[in-house]
Amino acid sequence: MEKSSGIKEDGSPMIAARERGPGPGRYGLPSTCGAVQHDFTKHMKPSYSFGNRLENSMFGKDISPGPAHFINPAITRGGKDGTPAYSILGRQKDPNTFITPSPYAYSPEKVHPQGERHAPAYSMRARTRFRKRDQSPASNSYTLPNLIGPKVPNKKSCASFAMTSRPKVGGYLEDMSKTPGPGSHNAVHPDITKQKKPLYSMLGRNVMPGDGTRKPGPGAHSPEKVVVNKKKYPSFSLGIRHSEFVCPLIIDVTD
Repeated sequence: MEKSSGIKEDGSPMIAARERGPGPGRYGLPSTCGAVQHDFTKHMKPSYSFGNRLENSMFGKDISPGPAHFINPAITRGGKDGTPAYSILGRQKDPNTFITPSPYAYSPEKVHPQGERHAPAYSMRARTRFRKRDQSPASNSYTLPNLIGPKVPNKKSCASFAMTSRPKVGGYLEDMSKTPGPGSHNAVHPDITKQKKPLYSMLGRNVMPGDGTRKPGPGAHSPEKVVVNKKKYPSFSLGIRHSEFVCPLIIDVTD
């Protein structure tokens, strides 16, 4: 932050060329429009105001009818017109209370012939209302007696037999001598009784010896940058940006 005395906070002098004046938007000039706070240095034109619409009571009430005033054509200067006029009304209701049925009101095909027998007819009514105090048991609340086995008191049962396991004592498979079977003996290895063959083991893959240093590939070389054996075109570099406050060097030229 810079101070108004021309010295920065770090003690270095402030460059006067960096001081910039305020722009046009910094000045608040008075307006030249309207009559309120008009610029007194400019010529102001006359201004007029729009007033309110005056009431009709100031000049007398106008009671004449407007264009929408409706004049009844039946009223003349001599009174109401006496020409008879008729209107169309709706049909009145029949005052007779008894209405004779038409032939279409009868349905003879729905009447069963007298003296002939016919099947009974039943009607299905709606389901009765269930009350909360009605404790009706469900279908799975009833249990029927079991019909399998000889313990049904009111049913006849056939002969029933039971299957037991095979006895180990007294049977034809009973081993009286306790002789071991063929599976009780271990098999002799063939290398004990016969000539033993050579044995081989498999090891892991060995790594081939080689040079572990990194070698540059074809893309690491740039032959186009070599200028030892061919002509080189001129090359230019961009300088640094100079300060805008540097004073140019002016020298008097003598003839």
